[in-house]
Amino acid sequence: MLQVTDLSKTFGSGDTEVRAVDGVSFTVPTGVFAAVVGRSGSGKSTLLSLLGALDKPTSGTIEVDGEVISRGSDHQLIRYRRNQIGFVFQSYNLIPNLSAMQNVMLPMEFAGVSRRERRERAEALLDQVGLKGGKQQRRPAKLSGGEQQRVAIARALANQPKLILADEPTGNLDSKTGRVIVSLLHGLARSENTTILAVTHDLTIARRTDMTFEMEDGKLTGGHDVEDLAGASVPG
Repeated sequence: MLQVTDLSKTFGSGDTEVRAVDGVSFTVPTGVFAAVVGRSGSGKSTLLSLLGALDKPTSGTIEVDGEVISRGSDHQLIRYRRNQIGFVFQSYNLIPNLSAMQNVMLPMEFAGVSRRERRERAEALLDQVGLKGGKQQRRPAKLSGGEQQRVAIARALANQPKLILADEPTGNLDSKTGRVIVSLLHGLARSENTTILAVTHDLTIARRTDMTFEMEDGKLTGGHDVEDLAGASVPG
């Protein structure tokens, strides 16, 4: 479970002070796929950096499965990023000279998993996300955008994280492939018993999640479960 309480991040001081995240509180249960939606500049990216322990909050707390990670030492935050969190990026961020299989194995190598276990789990994860057979041995340049994102999702799952953060996960995909990826994430939240939070400007993603939170000027301005979005309009 992800629990965020009165989270704030301030940049600058005095007249130049900017509250990029301003008193944000929300909870996402385990096994749930949620989204934070908002326009560019709303604070989504800063919130994602805080949740991913890439930056430290000015105030407030972040708890993942009961562990307060917002107050951890640098060493503890490195361990948290390695073992308890997975990232999925808009640009995939795969290592180009490694195969799909090797990309998924890499986080497990950093975590000290044996080579045999790394390979078995990587193969199983790639199968699970729908990348099978010889494609597992291809380098990213030989895969489509949707296939690369499947590899990125499998890599995010490699160390069985408690939380997966997805930054505009369909931003570089056509609408049909994007819907497939969103459905995949939705199913994985349940099958892997993990919490998945996608940050996006696209309300069509939010319509396919279990929960959505709206962000504007660093604040959460609303939150809905999936039924509440049925009549919402999608920005052009």
